[in-house]
Amino acid sequence: MYKKGSHVKYITRMVWILSVISLCTDAASEMLYPIMPMYLKSIGFSVLLIGILEGIAEAVAGFSKGYFGKQSDVMGKRVPFVQIGYGLSALSKPMMAVFVFPLWVFAARTLDRIGKGIRTGARDALLSDEATPQTKGKVFGFHRSMDTLGAVLGPASALLFLLYFPGQYHTLFYLAFIPGALAIVASLLLKEHNQHPVTVAPRAPFFAFLGYWGTSPVLYRKVVTGLLAFALLNSSDVFLLMKARQSGLDDTTVIALYIFYNLVYVVCAFPLGILADKIGLKNMFTIGLGIFAIVYVGFSSATTLPMYSMLFVLYAIYAAATEGISKAWISNISAKEDTATAIGTYAGLQSICALLASSFAGFLWYSVNDSTPFIVAGIGTVCVIIYLIMFVPPQQQTA
Repeated sequence: MYKKGSHVKYITRMVWILSVISLCTDAASEMLYPIMPMYLKSIGFSVLLIGILEGIAEAVAGFSKGYFGKQSDVMGKRVPFVQIGYGLSALSKPMMAVFVFPLWVFAARTLDRIGKGIRTGARDALLSDEATPQTKGKVFGFHRSMDTLGAVLGPASALLFLLYFPGQYHTLFYLAFIPGALAIVASLLLKEHNQHPVTVAPRAPFFAFLGYWGTSPVLYRKVVTGLLAFALLNSSDVFLLMKARQSGLDDTTVIALYIFYNLVYVVCAFPLGILADKIGLKNMFTIGLGIFAIVYVGFSSATTLPMYSMLFVLYAIYAAATEGISKAWISNISAKEDTATAIGTYAGLQSICALLASSFAGFLWYSVNDSTPFIVAGIGTVCVIIYLIMFVPPQQQTA
């Protein structure tokens, strides 16, 4: 953020470039995300195996987020991690079409998640450096809004393509490389601020980021404990799409619902970021969790298109009120030189929880019924809300 006269500019050139890169990458990823369950089923994956795949992919991303976030802080560099990370994710898209055996699908999906892991901590540190503690909600909210705009354009492109070429899933994986390549080109415009110079840049041990937990501020540990408890309940969005499909909605309608969800997210993320700076990041996040609980209980009994439409609107509001806000919150309660490590450590532990959450949701779906995972998550989230209200003090800012 900088001032020119009396004008305050929150969305800087760096924020714009990072947001455009995220938009392109998300367009590529989300072009494939809604059709992923149908594609995986078509090559022999069961619902349980899909849940495990998503969980493992996120766990790999998490460990790499922690490691590369720590490495970014140790080296005092951000841009190379962003460029390499987005490059790997772009390359993984056509691999999903080439490799159809389960082991190779795991490998391609994992490469995409490793790319995300490499870039996340460094990118979020760059965003944090562009803001003040009082404007983190705006900056992270704007970035999430642009990122999710890609999640509108991607599925919309997929829907249009499938209307003319139904069932041609393989071709979509090749087409998804195009926006990914644009993200790579845009990443070349990034310039290192060199705000964290170091004379020696030793390579951090792979699990060195876990040591941050013991040295981090007490407030960080309290906040992240609550966030991780929620992550244990928050399984992959794939289950939402599968639930809608299980209720009798066709593939086109399910993709349209997902586009609708992302469109609402785009509209809400930036305004909710502005509101969060006014009412407090903790308050906004807690409100988001309350909406999540309502949505998941609703999904357990939803059967019609109007019901799913309403629930996806609420789900988009929840996501806009929590996803960028959680990172802004963490960046405000950690030292500036540890921002990538703080976010990476949280992301690493969160992704372990995502593995457990998605695997457990798949187990409940497979062994009980398709409503149970949503009921369990909704009730558990209420407990997390109580914890945040009772044990996490109001927002403090150290950045």
